[in-house]
Amino acid sequence: MAGKARVLVTRPEPGASETARRLEAADFLALKLPLQEIRPLEFDAGTIPADIAAVAVTSANAVRHAPGDVVDRLKHLPCFAVAAATAKAAREAGFKHVIEGGGDAEALAKTILGRPPGGPVAYLCGRVRRPAFEQRLAGEGIAIHALETYDTIGVGYTVKEVQHLAAGHPIDYVLVYSANAAEALIAMALQTGLEELFENAVFACISGRVAESFRERPGTRIRIASEPDERMLLSLLGPGPAP
Repeated sequence: MAGKARVLVTRPEPGASETARRLEAADFLALKLPLQEIRPLEFDAGTIPADIAAVAVTSANAVRHAPGDVVDRLKHLPCFAVAAATAKAAREAGFKHVIEGGGDAEALAKTILGRPPGGPVAYLCGRVRRPAFEQRLAGEGIAIHALETYDTIGVGYTVKEVQHLAAGHPIDYVLVYSANAAEALIAMALQTGLEELFENAVFACISGRVAESFRERPGTRIRIASEPDERMLLSLLGPGPAP
């Protein structure tokens, strides 16, 4: 394992293990440290308004954790999915007509506005989310009904747990998938005995919005994926330890 770049994977499971397998196949050393846990929420399909004209999804988790009766109620409607991975999850769940929305929430809103659904939009989403997407549609007169299918819970670690995972070696890259994870990483890096682990790390962020979380940490080495997609995120990693 000597000489392999050490990559800290912070996304929730089961995604963390999927990413770790991709990294190891590319000859990186993957260190799994999920900073969040996804928990499904109960939702009654009977509360979905009868006049829903389309579906919007900004997270694959929202589809994966949607109850079967909710999917059955909505799967015949046009489904606007934020990016390729979310679109794939929607198709696998049973949605018949999936439209990819451009890569991020802003682009998805523009896609929907460019193809007005003619009625309210059901938004499959998590309890923890940014309001910009819903505000943009509402501001353009499109009614949006949030259907919260999962919650995101922060996962804490002791200094010893992180030090044990790193085995005394500095981290070369950190994969950052959300602003909440970025904030947790910053707090973790400031803990006594941990800051040196991240001293020379490159923080690979899935979007510019995620990277903004580090703006008050001058000197932090940031790379931003050209598209908010894990394939583009992993392309930020070099073949060896970070330069």
